[in-house]
Amino acid sequence: MRMKTSDEALAVAAGNGDREAFSLLIERHYDRIYRMGWRLCGTRADAEDLAHDIMAALPAKLRSFRGEAKFTTWLYRVVMNAATDRARKAQRRARARDGWGEDYKSRAAEADEARESYEWLSVAMRTLPEELRQTVALTLGEELTQKDAAAVMGVSEGTVAWRMSEVKKHLRTLAQKEAI
Repeated sequence: MRMKTSDEALAVAAGNGDREAFSLLIERHYDRIYRMGWRLCGTRADAEDLAHDIMAALPAKLRSFRGEAKFTTWLYRVVMNAATDRARKAQRRARARDGWGEDYKSRAAEADEARESYEWLSVAMRTLPEELRQTVALTLGEELTQKDAAAVMGVSEGTVAWRMSEVKKHLRTLAQKEAI
């Protein structure tokens, strides 16, 4: 019977402490959280860490779910916010690390070289500004319509279309630079 219950109803129940409702939400949406995390973070390990962080924080976050948007729209926003927070923390750690001497700088350079060995598109995605990366992750990765992606990001459909145009320009420029 619970399998037919809407995500929104389960979210409200889980926010009120219903463990079975929470379990069903996780069962339904863990893969979505992981996929979105992978697209935003770029690596499997970071996506797994992000998904686990979200799972740990989700019970408390569900208490604030008001049902004004579809649960999946709300959940995408949670994932995007968590990925943004994680990236900011990584940047702070990188700045601190870079101040620890030449040994750390050498290791950071080696790590950068290792990351460059990933496939071209993965690298290209990480070079996009965050809002463009989020737009691609939602529209192409999660196959949301521009309208749904706009709702998740809190922007207009026209902004989503413009961002996708910018992504195409960016990828063309990268491809041209590599061809030289």
